Amino acid sequence: MAAAGFCFILATVTSTSLLASVPVSAFVEDLDDSFKENRKDDIWLVDFYAPWCGHCKKLEPVWNDVGIEIRSSGSPIRVGKMDATVHSSIASEFGVRGFPTIKVLKGDMAYNYRGPRTKEDIVEFANRVAGPVIRPLPSQQMFDHVQKRHPVLFVYVGVDSTLKEKFIEVASELIVYTYFFSASEDVLPKYVTLNEVPAVLVFKDSTYFVYDEYEDGDLSSWVNKERFEGYLHIDGFTLYELGDTGKLVAVAVIDEKNNSIEHTRLKSVAQDVAKNYRDHVHRDFQFGHMDGNDYINSLLMDELSIPTFVVLNTSNQQYFLPSKQIENTEEMIQFINSILDGTAEAQGGDGILQRIKRVFYDAKSTVVSVFKSSPLLGCFLFGLPLGVISIMCYGICTADTEDGSEEMTRKDVIDQNGSDEGSDEEEEKSREITDMSDEDQQEKDFMEKKID
Repeated sequence: MAAAGFCFILATVTSTSLLASVPVSAFVEDLDDSFKENRKDDIWLVDFYAPWCGHCKKLEPVWNDVGIEIRSSGSPIRVGKMDATVHSSIASEFGVRGFPTIKVLKGDMAYNYRGPRTKEDIVEFANRVAGPVIRPLPSQQMFDHVQKRHPVLFVYVGVDSTLKEKFIEVASELIVYTYFFSASEDVLPKYVTLNEVPAVLVFKDSTYFVYDEYEDGDLSSWVNKERFEGYLHIDGFTLYELGDTGKLVAVAVIDEKNNSIEHTRLKSVAQDVAKNYRDHVHRDFQFGHMDGNDYINSLLMDELSIPTFVVLNTSNQQYFLPSKQIENTEEMIQFINSILDGTAEAQGGDGILQRIKRVFYDAKSTVVSVFKSSPLLGCFLFGLPLGVISIMCYGICTADTEDGSEEMTRKDVIDQNGSDEGSDEEEEKSREITDMSDEDQQEKDFMEKKID
């Protein structure tokens, strides 16, 4: 027995060493223009990248690990990468508009990956999309095994029908987000009761919910809204994904490291409303909590103190804040009702003023982040241009002053010459007047003498 265990360990170490010694190109293929014609016979996981893209460079070692993981697991998926700047026509054909773009290409279908760029998440996505659109659950043991692995489970129950055709169509579209299964009624857990078959169910939050076409509307829309658990730990990526559901996102913003009653109470109240008031809130709201207020502050362009409760409308960038700190379930329900009946004041939005505010806020945030991360770099990036601009302004102002001084000097010279000429003329006129006065005086004296 010990010898067998030793042999197994030795084999594992040997296989790992062999994988490490194989060049990466054996697991990740560089694709060119011939890929367009040759791809349809296989399932491909492709990274469309640009050589200058920083995110692409960061993804490269992860992508190599993805290639090794998929090959070593025996999966039929082939992993490749394509320089979209060189093969731009093929990249455009697949709808590549940003870098990096990750896609699973399966026949005529192309599935976009929008999840976290980790090896585990990318491999799980590839295996889910590459497999059957609807996976059968033949036994209760298999059902229990799958339910333990997946927090949200969509199951079709029944034989062939128009509802099953619709279910397959929806699954083909939304398999990028979750798994879809089919089962017979006797495979379901004992606590499940169905009024009619066929039916579509979602298992989550330790219970199940049945799709009702009259109450829930379109099946695709219902699946898209129900693909999340009732209460989530929300981060930036999750919030982006929740935007596709059309729901308002109710977030308790807390500090998870802070065990004070204010933080723990707000989280507990949000969980209580999400679970015990589901029938009242689940069609319009997705509940969860967010650790820290940095992301939410950048999103709202505001400074929220924590703990606080905020409801986000991701479709138009509006948000709602309670007038006071929420301390119990009743106050949270009152706040939710005020949003539903339109009496709560909406803030933010996507109007012109908000867009202008966003430009200035992003610019300010960029400057602050640069100075925080590297003060010397910040001084160089922003101090140098400001110094050049200051020198240019000083030069322009100095040139204007010198021109003005020269002009004033010339004017003074002209005025001085003019005043000199004027003085000569006045002196000459004064002499003439004096001469005329002397002649008049002599004539006057002569006339007086003659009279005498």
